[in-house]
Amino acid sequence: MNEVKEALRNIEQNYKLFLQQQFTFIGALQHTRENAHDMIRPVASIGQVQSYMDHHCNNSTDRRILNMFLNICNDLSKLCHKLETVHAGNSTTNAILERCKLLLSHSNDLSTIQAKYPHDVVNHLSCHEAKNHYGGVVSLIPIVLDCVKEWVTHTEKLPRHMLCNVSGGSAVSEKRAPQDAPARAAISQTPPSVHLEAQTSLSNKDNVQVQGSKHVQKKHLNDTENHSGKLKGPWKPPGRHA
Repeated sequence: MNEVKEALRNIEQNYKLFLQQQFTFIGALQHTRENAHDMIRPVASIGQVQSYMDHHCNNSTDRRILNMFLNICNDLSKLCHKLETVHAGNSTTNAILERCKLLLSHSNDLSTIQAKYPHDVVNHLSCHEAKNHYGGVVSLIPIVLDCVKEWVTHTEKLPRHMLCNVSGGSAVSEKRAPQDAPARAAISQTPPSVHLEAQTSLSNKDNVQVQGSKHVQKKHLNDTENHSGKLKGPWKPPGRHA
């Protein structure tokens, strides 16, 4: 969400610079429309502005301001795609996002839209210009910016677990991790003392078996010696009797 807000702030800064040059923008549209012999129909789409700049723009000033408009529209379009990765969506946020995408479509007809208060971009036009030529195209960016801000406001009210991680992870995996912790803990739940007692018991058992085995071997050796007739007393060499 922080990345979204940062991108939104950057776009707003660029739009403020563009807004200061609105008369230059209208002049560029007027010049290119004349060069295209297209003075009757209104400027009603982003694609139309792109075509004017690509094929009917004769000076660097007009090209610069038209390109600035197109770049802001492109940045807004990228931001809308980023919004989809931040939030899985509900009916309200999805509706806002779909409207943004429609407005930013290169073929969408902008002639029927008009920015309302507190935006005054339309007020800077003459009545003829606002009604018949440029009211829609100058209203596009402020309307989309308002929609994105509305999207952010609604999204921030949602529970945190409904938000996704922009870096690539998802809320589902983050939510599942704490639930898996008890299962992982159960695997290693046996206390070390139990293992130690078990090992000690096995060791004692082995000692008993070894001692028992030694006792059996010793008894067997004694029995064998007795059976073979060996004297238990000290041995004396044979000699003459006095």
